[in-house]
Amino acid sequence: QPDGLPPFLSIPFQSFPPPHSFPHSFPSPTHLLPFVLSLSGDFRPQRATMGCTESKLSKLPQIRQLFEKQSSTYTYLVADPATKECVLIDPVDVTAERDLSYVSNAGYKLKYVINTHVHADHITGSGLIKTKAPAVQSIISENSGAKADIKVKHGDKISFGKLSLLCLETPGHTPGCITYVLGGIAAFCGDTLLIGGCGRTDFQGGDPAQLYDSIHKNIFTLPGDCLLYPGHDYRGLTVSTVAEESKTNPRLTKSKEDFIALMKKKFDGSNYPKRLDEALPANMACGFPSGEEKKDN
Repeated sequence: QPDGLPPFLSIPFQSFPPPHSFPHSFPSPTHLLPFVLSLSGDFRPQRATMGCTESKLSKLPQIRQLFEKQSSTYTYLVADPATKECVLIDPVDVTAERDLSYVSNAGYKLKYVINTHVHADHITGSGLIKTKAPAVQSIISENSGAKADIKVKHGDKISFGKLSLLCLETPGHTPGCITYVLGGIAAFCGDTLLIGGCGRTDFQGGDPAQLYDSIHKNIFTLPGDCLLYPGHDYRGLTVSTVAEESKTNPRLTKSKEDFIALMKKKFDGSNYPKRLDEALPANMACGFPSGEEKKDN
């Protein structure tokens, strides 16, 4: 769970700085603004248009943030408005029906269900979704050791419609963590980087030194105004930015040595997630109950 509350969250919806210079080959976000709609469990939308017209918004990548309250997990729907193809990132089994209903009602065509890593606090909805929509393919990191239709590694791209997600390996919370980056304007971090915190590193092969390097080398080098979407939040926060976290995150602004010491003290191998014993085996099998995995996964 994150430490402290950042003093402010300045999400730059209205203006962007000049094109950035950074090691990943993304276009500048100057002329591209995601249309963000945050949805709570009861589907009350919070809409951030900031003066943009509907015609402009309708041409931009569509991002929907969906919340599962039992594990405080965020599921993300990312859609190409031109082709209506979409993906779901980190779906949860207990809200899979909700997500499929939303996809259908919005007129989208679901292509992939994607996991940022093998989760320990909930069961992924990937398997359940695949049983209801057999054409949908599941995706996870090759380094996770889990079953999926498609295994990805650093530098791979996941294409849907006219959009694509760049896969950046960000191990440390688990060896198979991936951050998915949408055109340099948004990154879906899973449990690697949270708002004001980061994922724990005391089980599932976690390594605090590796996590520190992953975040500083592969996430904090993205554009400062790149939106960061976490896998969880326990205080009602929804989105941050690279600039915000690199300057105010109370864990990641420490030196590497101090970060390692903090993580080893704070996470000592106790207080494991309640559903660990149930979730890990299921998630290694793409969310299918034991013995029900698809033969081709």
